[in-house]
Amino acid sequence: MNGADISFVHLGIAIQNLKNDLYIFGFRIAFYGIIIGLGMLAGIWIAQSDAKRRGQDPEWYLDFALYGIIFAIIGARCYYVIFQWDNYKNNLLQIFNLRAGGLAIYGGVIAAILTLIVFTRIRKLSFFSMADSGVLGLVTGQIIGRWGNFFNCEAFGGYTDSLFAMRIKLSLVNDGMLTQEVLNHRIVENGVEFIQVHPTFLYESMWNLGLLLFMLWYRYRKKFDGEMLWIYLFGYGLGRFWIEGLRTDQLILFHTGIAVSQALSLILALSAAVVWLYRHRQERQKTKGEV
Repeated sequence: MNGADISFVHLGIAIQNLKNDLYIFGFRIAFYGIIIGLGMLAGIWIAQSDAKRRGQDPEWYLDFALYGIIFAIIGARCYYVIFQWDNYKNNLLQIFNLRAGGLAIYGGVIAAILTLIVFTRIRKLSFFSMADSGVLGLVTGQIIGRWGNFFNCEAFGGYTDSLFAMRIKLSLVNDGMLTQEVLNHRIVENGVEFIQVHPTFLYESMWNLGLLLFMLWYRYRKKFDGEMLWIYLFGYGLGRFWIEGLRTDQLILFHTGIAVSQALSLILALSAAVVWLYRHRQERQKTKGEV
């Protein structure tokens, strides 16, 4: 594994020459974009499959996706720019330079939910019923999409020597994602510098995979429309709260020192848990009243 661009040192996995793009007819296509696209397609398929199982029209979800994906990208960019405003306030045109990176998943999730609210009101459909299938697609897209961060050598945590420790050639990493703690643990091999960090993109992808498997099992047992939405918000929020605390590229809430996505994760997880418990209590009381 000596000299590999990226390696999982304790698992014996190494990639000697990591590529993050390809060229077609002279046009550069980033693997990040390809992976995000695949995640979107897989998410739409999962959502439509679940909708069909439930007797809904799968075309509703394709129609929604045409709007939801566009506004999710806008929301993800806005969320990132708001909390990195110092980097854009003197060059506003850079806000529109998506090729330079800068998307935040929570902004996309919030925008997608707001778009679904508007979509279902206009179509006179049930928001919570569509959300139950939609979040299955959303978490599927997140599982796949996180691997775009792998090819970009980003979304990692602080130094670690744990089982899943990931070693990256320092020259491949954006300086803005490096902390002094990570730099203090630099490793030099044959004159080449490496960092060794938590692969938080992997943690989140695997956490979301576990969440998806649970949701696929639980969907046959759900008691009310919207239950899958609350389970997603609780499960994703809980995992992201933990994982966000490890990351070196946190978005900070206006110079407060508080990681905004970590705070939001805690709020969403607690709120979803309260709503889920309240709705289950309502369903139990309703059942008792019908006996």
